[in-house]
Amino acid sequence: MNWTSESGVDLQAHEGWSDWGDVDCRGEAGDMARIEAVAAEAWRRGRLLSLGGDHSITAPLLRGRVRDGHPLTVLHFDAHPDLYPELDGNRDSHASPFHRVMEEGLASRLVQVGIRSLNAVQAAAARRFGVEIVRPDGLPDWPGLVGTDPVYVSFDIDALDPAFAPGVSHHEPGGLSVREALQALRRVQAPIIGADIVELNPDRDPDGRTAAVGAKLVKEFLSRLVQP
Repeated sequence: MNWTSESGVDLQAHEGWSDWGDVDCRGEAGDMARIEAVAAEAWRRGRLLSLGGDHSITAPLLRGRVRDGHPLTVLHFDAHPDLYPELDGNRDSHASPFHRVMEEGLASRLVQVGIRSLNAVQAAAARRFGVEIVRPDGLPDWPGLVGTDPVYVSFDIDALDPAFAPGVSHHEPGGLSVREALQALRRVQAPIIGADIVELNPDRDPDGRTAAVGAKLVKEFLSRLVQP
């Protein structure tokens, strides 16, 4: 694999990052607390890029961050807004992380890009929390994020059209191309302090196409995180 990002950062030669390995989560009741504890240690040492699991991991990842008084913007790429108050009685569901994030004040602003599945329940939550939704057809006109407030990026791979990334659990045609997603990331002219990439399902990715896209995203995200 070529470890040089499109911005010219050679990650193989860069000493500003390290791989912490896997967090042992096996469906036990303490999983969220375990993720939060590991994330807290990572945040204390610097910035954070987390890979995989479903989208339920985003809330505990952000709970682990020490709040420093600077308003945090979450930029969320997804086909779905994941704003349910709960799903089947589970408040920590993969369909609920951004309800938790906003409800708990873990972010002051939530911008969602690529959304193309919004029902009445989640639309009501979006209004309650003042969520800014950018649908795929509105992306060309999206001005991006500018300023000094830190940004955390949460990227669900099903934000991409299944033609580019079929290895996800919930296919939603009409999504972003890989190039559109990378162009949107470039419009973030604010410090990115952390990110997660979630929801890759290898059982639906027989030719490895989605894994290749995931690796590309890792490279581009890391190149932003290691820069001052």
